[in-house]
Amino acid sequence: MKVATWNVNGIRARNEQFAQWVHDEQPDIVCLQEIKAKLSQIPQAICALEGYQCYWHGAGGYSGVALHVRQSAFSLPPQFSHPHFDHETRIVQAELGNTIFASVYVPNGGKDFQAKINFVKALIGYASEIHQAGRQLIISGDFNIARTDMDVHPKERREVIGQLPEERELFEELIARNLVDLGRNLQPHNENYFTWWPPWRSMRERNIGWRLDYILASETIARTATSCVAYREIGTSDHAPVVAIFDN
Repeated sequence: MKVATWNVNGIRARNEQFAQWVHDEQPDIVCLQEIKAKLSQIPQAICALEGYQCYWHGAGGYSGVALHVRQSAFSLPPQFSHPHFDHETRIVQAELGNTIFASVYVPNGGKDFQAKINFVKALIGYASEIHQAGRQLIISGDFNIARTDMDVHPKERREVIGQLPEERELFEELIARNLVDLGRNLQPHNENYFTWWPPWRSMRERNIGWRLDYILASETIARTATSCVAYREIGTSDHAPVVAIFDN
């Protein structure tokens, strides 16, 4: 199984890149964030992506998420829905048997830091409820938190939103709800593993970035993960796609 996530920073501007990436990567689950479009604005060529059950969840302008499921990869059709704490089109989930897949876009906190804190707290409760019910979870997306200093290039490390202790503590609480950060679990010593770069001064080319995009999986599923890679060379979004492969 292959799960992919990408903050596209505007699907209308990158719809051809997205289509080519899906064609080349062939993921079974596709999670998108910051699509910045409502359903009527999604380009026709990708709105009903061939071979996928597609769910676009946006209001236009900013934010918005999407979740696509390869039809041939699962025996039952996905059941798409939204947790009760969804606001500003920031999370969509698909139930597939005993596993729930979610695409999430956490507020960056610049305009309303408390809203970010509240959203992450809601995610903690969400993960707890799923696991208490005996189900499995893979939640992927842009969490807008660099987990540790290691997840920020030394030139970018400072006490700002995205690196604040209270954000990191909450993120650790989320992971402690029976989840595994696949990227760091599989690349524990990689100090150059970033997924977002400031869009100036050739930061991306120089790999001076932050790790903000994650694939988190229930511990049982995480044991089957064989890779979780960020592709800095793909696309013109300020974020890179992240792709995890599971041997199951």
